[in-house]
Amino acid sequence: MSAPDSVSPDAKKELEEGESFTPRFGADGLIACVARAAEDGEILMVAHMNEEALRLTLETGEAHYWSRSRQALWRKGATSGQLQTVRDIRVDCDQDVLLITVEAGGDGGACHTGRRSCFYRRLIMTDRGAKLVFDA
Repeated sequence: MSAPDSVSPDAKKELEEGESFTPRFGADGLIACVARAAEDGEILMVAHMNEEALRLTLETGEAHYWSRSRQALWRKGATSGQLQTVRDIRVDCDQDVLLITVEAGGDGGACHTGRRSCFYRRLIMTDRGAKLVFDA
């Protein structure tokens, strides 16, 4: 999503080049958040935050998310032990996506399937169309 055309040139410049953190939550009140591992940069998961989840993440230094399926706030790792300690937070140019670098506790995983990353399958094209294959 790019900055809206209705934003004044000065406001767009501040959004893209300024020092003010003004996260742009969507109409659903959420902002996308990509979590990557501090030790090697591997993408662990993509989740969403609402204002409360972002506030708690900033206050505690531990990742909090909003579960769209459960419609509930959740502290990552509260039940699995895979707490995510935040080491760095970045925001994209339009301030509508967050990238957080985390140290994952427990077994270091992030996926509810028990894998380290939620991105454990790759899309390949075959003569029968798209197919998912598991990474080794």
